[in-house]
Amino acid sequence: MNRWVKLSISVLVTILLVAFGALLWKTKSEAHNLINAPMSTRELPDETPVNYNLPFEDVTVTNPDGQKLVGWFIPSDNGAVIIMQHGYKSTRAEMLNEAEMMHRHGYGALITSIRAHDYSEGQLITFGKYEVQDMEAWYQYLLTRPDIDPQRIGILGNSFGGMLAIQYAAQNKNIKAVVADSAFSSLNDTVATSVKHFTGLPEFPFVPLIVFWAEQETGFKSADIDATKWIAEISPRPVFLMQGGADIVISAGSGQKLYDAAGEPKELWFDPALGHVEFDSERASEFEARVSAFFDKYLLGK
Repeated sequence: MNRWVKLSISVLVTILLVAFGALLWKTKSEAHNLINAPMSTRELPDETPVNYNLPFEDVTVTNPDGQKLVGWFIPSDNGAVIIMQHGYKSTRAEMLNEAEMMHRHGYGALITSIRAHDYSEGQLITFGKYEVQDMEAWYQYLLTRPDIDPQRIGILGNSFGGMLAIQYAAQNKNIKAVVADSAFSSLNDTVATSVKHFTGLPEFPFVPLIVFWAEQETGFKSADIDATKWIAEISPRPVFLMQGGADIVISAGSGQKLYDAAGEPKELWFDPALGHVEFDSERASEFEARVSAFFDKYLLGK
């Protein structure tokens, strides 16, 4: 073989190996950033209940891993309370609009945060594998409050928080009604859309490698993060789902997949014009009417 041909092949192989190494480094780095949230990089609340003229208490709980979690409790006038969970790498402040709305209808609100978010301890995000234990810690806190009727506890979550609401309600039969706004149906269904949104990288060849590295670091399997399996276990308790057709953060088909998998009673509000978790801002009046009526029916028996 001509020495120049050998040299060319050697150079090409070297380039390919360097490129492959760079691909592995890039995807491992992106996976680490997606599932880790050290305090120095976090979004933190820019508002409190004070900004909404809400009475409140600062509350904390400790999860089974010994991590302190922070929340706000808004008192109830009717004995009913809604657990409110924010989305991925967001804060409690995301749920203040919903809390103010439901407070006007007499409801209390427990605005929760989970590990690796807000001012809560922890750094690793596991997309429900361990965060569901955080939800249980918050539920146990509610049981200590004499002003709350344990038969009138509902849950409302946005995005990742919506998925957690479904996951936790499937495990806890005492959650009487579930509202999930823009919840992803499963990690595998939405991962390509979400990775593109959060990293700007195309699906191939990056997504499979990012998922692989994330699985290695967290110990979960992406196939296990599947709300279509959990939602079927909630019936005969009710579920109200919201999904925008212009969602670019999660798969826009998530709402329909969750609805199809759910048992009765169930509702799906699909709006083709809305993006991710935009119902409370872009359809504010209808959002208030529908969500308050849903909880009135299933928590108060109205």
